[in-house]
Amino acid sequence: MKYPNIIAIDGPAASGKTTIANQLAEKWRYLFFDTGVMYRAVTWMALHKNISTKDEDLVTDLADRIKIDVAPPSRDDGREYD
Repeated sequence: MKYPNIIAIDGPAASGKTTIANQLAEKWRYLFFDTGVMYRAVTWMALHKNISTKDEDLVTDLADRIKIDVAPPSRDDGREYD
């Protein structure tokens, strides 16, 4: 089975990671996925369910149960949907 190429970009906040990742994804026709979105989704769900984000066991359990689908945006206007 052939797996897609995965490129991880790491760096400090506001260092241009998202900018360069978007440019590379466009140039190489890759799917850009900001993993920070997953962390924010888990945090949002924890807050929505009144789970303290400081309770590592409950947040970890929640993260294990959340289904996150990764797909290209449904519109091509620079905003993200879905």
